[in-house]
Amino acid sequence: MSQFPLPLRELALIRLVSSLGAGAVLYLTPLVFHQVGFSAVDVTQGVALAALAGTAGRLLCGLLLDRGLNCSLPVLLAILASLAGDSQLLGAAGLDGYLLGQLLIGLAMGLYWPAIELAVPLSCAAPPAPIPSARGYALVRSADAAGIASGALIGSVLAGRTWLRGIYVLDILCLIAMALLLLLRPLPAPQRRAATEIDDSWRQWLPPLLPLLAITLLATTLPALMQSALPLDLVRGGLARRAVPETLGALLIGLQLGLLVLIQWPVGQALARRPVGIGLGLSLVSFALGTGLLAGSTLLAGGIWLVLLAQPPLALGQAAFLPIATEAVIELTARPHQGLAMALFSQCFAISAFAAPLLAGLALEGHGHGGFLWLAMALLCLAGLLLVRRLGPASPACVSRSTRRR
Repeated sequence: MSQFPLPLRELALIRLVSSLGAGAVLYLTPLVFHQVGFSAVDVTQGVALAALAGTAGRLLCGLLLDRGLNCSLPVLLAILASLAGDSQLLGAAGLDGYLLGQLLIGLAMGLYWPAIELAVPLSCAAPPAPIPSARGYALVRSADAAGIASGALIGSVLAGRTWLRGIYVLDILCLIAMALLLLLRPLPAPQRRAATEIDDSWRQWLPPLLPLLAITLLATTLPALMQSALPLDLVRGGLARRAVPETLGALLIGLQLGLLVLIQWPVGQALARRPVGIGLGLSLVSFALGTGLLAGSTLLAGGIWLVLLAQPPLALGQAAFLPIATEAVIELTARPHQGLAMALFSQCFAISAFAAPLLAGLALEGHGHGGFLWLAMALLCLAGLLLVRRLGPASPACVSRSTRRR
């Protein structure tokens, strides 16, 4: 760890603590309210509302970051919103309380992600020994993966002890720890833009990002479905596949997250030395294989084994996509616009998280299983390979950094 700048190591610790609580909440909240008796449509409506609530927060955060706002302030505001959302979900018994809690959690995510992502290249540039941002993203994504997997594992233990709502207590404790860390060591602030830079036309910097944003919309649908549709698909059963207990469903999701912890660092490090198109292509192929196996699992009584086989490619898809796509945003965007570009990139997560659960809920209710849903995703991921070939050249302001990275 000593090879990384101190601000980057502190950022990785903050993201580890954040992901520990968020991993349990994001992945296991559908199971909490499945126990209450909510329908698949009710559960996925809450997930979609959370995604919608984050859209305004992302754009506002990105605009402020481009004007020199310290990255710590949006993260602290996100902590306050998350504390309110966890408190609401901890005691919610009806649909209104559930939706309000999800709205607050979504608002928190909108404020959190652009700032915490932009903090990576700023931390990598810290003296005395700056490092390429691609290596920084590999490190913090490893911290994210470790935290999320640990949180999901703790959640599965709580589920086994019939206190699944304890995930909200866990998240509250993690949020308090995050706030203390941020108050002690604030995150770095972006450089303020000159007046001439503020007036730059979006037509100059946005078009090269469009293929990447389209790929991101597709790829981020998979984590959204892992959080919302897969838990429900497992506990409801497939066309022929038997339903599994809620505890086993949580453990299967934890398996994928555990695999992500093991492979995130080596995959991120290996892909950091190669063009971003290679990592994005590998991600889409892996997602297609994983969702294809999930689709096939619904056709077999013992299809749970295919669900198990789907976890490694799904984990590889996330390990390849998350750090490489974020690095691609930095490479394709000049520094004065990186805050808003990161907000648009993060917005893709919100759009996917809004649309995917709604469509997934309708598919699960309409067909009674997820077979058609997973098959459609496999085909879309293969079609997305065409977008990888359309990625534009790196921003001139980032060419020198990209050259050093390779």
